[in-house]
Amino acid sequence: MLLKLLLGVTLLVSVESVSLRRKQEDERIYHKRSSLGEPNPIAGEDQAYWKRDAQETLMRQLKISNQVNQAKNVIFFLGDGMSISTVTAARIQKGSLTGLWEREKMVWEEFPHAALSKTYTTNVQVADSACSATAYLNGVKANKGTIGVDSNVKRGNCTAQQNPAFHTSSIAKWFQDAGRSSGFVTTTRVTHATPSGTYAHIAEREWEDDDAIASDGEDPDVCDDIAEQLVHGETGMFFKVIMGGGRRQFYPKEMKDAEDPNKSGFRADGKDLVRDWKRDKAFRGATASYVWNRDDLMAVDIANTDYLLGLFAHSHMDYVLDRDRMMDPTLPEMTQKAIEMLQKDKNGFFLLVEGGRIDQAHHENMAKRMLAEALEFDQAVEVALNMTNPEETIILVTADHGHTFTISGYAARHTDMLGLSDISDIDHKPFTTLMYGNGPGYKVNPDCSRPDPSKEDLYDKEYRQAAAAPMDLANHDGADVGIYVTGPHSHLFTGVYEESYIPHALAYAACVGNGLTFCKSNE
Repeated sequence: MLLKLLLGVTLLVSVESVSLRRKQEDERIYHKRSSLGEPNPIAGEDQAYWKRDAQETLMRQLKISNQVNQAKNVIFFLGDGMSISTVTAARIQKGSLTGLWEREKMVWEEFPHAALSKTYTTNVQVADSACSATAYLNGVKANKGTIGVDSNVKRGNCTAQQNPAFHTSSIAKWFQDAGRSSGFVTTTRVTHATPSGTYAHIAEREWEDDDAIASDGEDPDVCDDIAEQLVHGETGMFFKVIMGGGRRQFYPKEMKDAEDPNKSGFRADGKDLVRDWKRDKAFRGATASYVWNRDDLMAVDIANTDYLLGLFAHSHMDYVLDRDRMMDPTLPEMTQKAIEMLQKDKNGFFLLVEGGRIDQAHHENMAKRMLAEALEFDQAVEVALNMTNPEETIILVTADHGHTFTISGYAARHTDMLGLSDISDIDHKPFTTLMYGNGPGYKVNPDCSRPDPSKEDLYDKEYRQAAAAPMDLANHDGADVGIYVTGPHSHLFTGVYEESYIPHALAYAACVGNGLTFCKSNE
């Protein structure tokens, strides 16, 4: 396990520091190909090669059989904004580091079953991370911007939020009701849209603290904010593991941040929710550990800790390419600690792991940051596979929605994802392999012509890939996203489904919830 984690760190370092020699070689190959026309095929890939490859794949496929037994554990990996084009680009980028290039695979692409998820919502065609979390965690589609409530709750309606009849419950709650453990890990704030889908009932995703509610003209004493629901809510208070960023939502405005004294809490009500969390666990006679840096997380005595809360950043955790590796844990490290905590429950567990900053890098049109986040997410999935028994754990990898992110042109095989792809037959300038439909990457010269990307540093982590329409932040897209599954009853995912189907199928496999389950059907 240690070796795999070390290899993972090496892979991330490779992504972070693309060498000047590599960049110059990419440009040399591109310009040579541009002058010669069509690129040459890869040597050895004749018809015999492809027929042999197809037959070997067929033989592997024929050996796959449906695994029909109860799933003790469910690990749900959510790559936020991880469209199918994102998976493809990350796969090729991973392959550029391993030498397999296009023939490489993301860990989940080896799973025996896959499907597609339809991500539209009850009121819009393109989902955000809030209503989509309600779908894939609660099994109910809802309105954009709302979490843990059904379509009767319009965005920002505090009164409707208070109606218990409109509340939805998550698969994490179903596990808790069945006497099994639950938790989540994210690289965003723990009160952000995706993790909130496991525990919150909120009419506005931005209501992460009481001050945000008051700023919108609502009464925070009437509508509990998301952080308060996490600490005191009927689902949040029973999570065995909570890890991510977002300290600011837990502390009052007069309290300085532990890591950066120039920053303070956001709460106007004076509450210290970390203190409240500790007091609640002590009142229930449980041992609890609160940590805010990597060293403290690694020092946690897992065997003698009942509850673990880790808040590793004032807001979102840093991007992989910006992270202080001595201060902040990686997503694979957090995943490992979460599984170690939850595996103590002999009855089983539910764990949500979110690679949340894949999406945020997409919003910035920063493909280099996005690829680094996606590769770290890949390593976290591998950690979970290595730590669990495939006979009793179902692991699902999916996305909440996609992005207007494309892989374009006719680039030669083994072309770096961050490099140049082809030349326009209109303005005769090259363009990059990766581009966006909209976002802050929109650029135009003073004479209204398109900038020449070959004159820019495409390998700078701050570089924004070109976008067709200007936006402060790029939009999501409405395309279907992939679902990749392994473990008991993974064969329940082999078609095109509503996003809200996902938790119901997982609940069937794990024998939780009030719907049809494998255990009930065999009574």
